[in-house]
Amino acid sequence: MSVTYPTIMRRTGFEAFVAALPAVTLVRQWRDDSVAKVGDKIFALLDQDPGEVWCKVSDMSYDLLTELPGIRPAPYFARAGWVAISAASPLAADDIEAHVVEAHRLVAARMSRRKRLQLGIDHLPVHQPI
Repeated sequence: MSVTYPTIMRRTGFEAFVAALPAVTLVRQWRDDSVAKVGDKIFALLDQDPGEVWCKVSDMSYDLLTELPGIRPAPYFARAGWVAISAASPLAADDIEAHVVEAHRLVAARMSRRKRLQLGIDHLPVHQPI
């Protein structure tokens, strides 16, 4: 059985998607993973190409997502509230993208107002949307 990887789980798709978010830099680290940062803080990465999308999530999302098949605590990052989403998960590509956008917001929200102003992202909501 072959696995179908959504575009966000391929290097070109992942990098294009995260690069469109405000104040993002991309680096290749570790085993040549695509690592997305806002400021100097990691908020998401693509583990291999194609592969899993790892991202920061809220505590509630962490509890819910890690109960689903194909989603596990992200190795090394789990204690900080990260999940690893595989192609075997029930999430659609736009759901994965929404989690990456939320990861960007969560990480940016923890920065000082001064840092957010420096990066031009002070307009982003600090609190989770209702």
